[in-house]
Formats: sequence, C-alpha cells, structure tokens
Amino acid sequence: MADRRRALIAELAEVRRVSGASQTEIAARMGTSQSAVARLESGEWDARLSTIERYAAAVGSTVDWQVRPSEESP
Repeated sequence: MADRRRALIAELAEVRRVSGASQTEIAARMGTSQSAVARLESGEWDARLSTIERYAAAVGSTVDWQVRPSEESP
C-alpha cells in the first residue's frame, strides 16, 4: 500500500515539474507551506487522502480511488 501511495505522489510531483510550477506555487494553491509540499513529494510524510487530493487539484489533476479485494483476503 505504501509503495502505491509513493508511486502516486511521485507521478503527481512529475506533473508539477512538467507544468513548470514550483513547490511554492503549489503550496500557495493548497494553503500550506513549501516545506510541507517538499515533505509530501519526498515521501517523508504519510499524507492523508484529503491531502493527496488537494495536491492533485493544485497540479491540475484528479485522483480516482478504487476498492479491490486485498491480496491477503481469504
């Protein structure tokens, strides 16, 4: 699960970089600090779902969530 979350955040960070937006610009759109965006992008922070959705919106994207059976389910 953590690996998928990190991959999602890495993909969103790439969207940010390709768009030319800085972490400071994204932070302003999210109503947070540049350092919080840096922690999010680095994977240092176990971000809440709502934070990931706000980050996605700030970079002009959306996140689609899906429920699937766990690989560990009986």
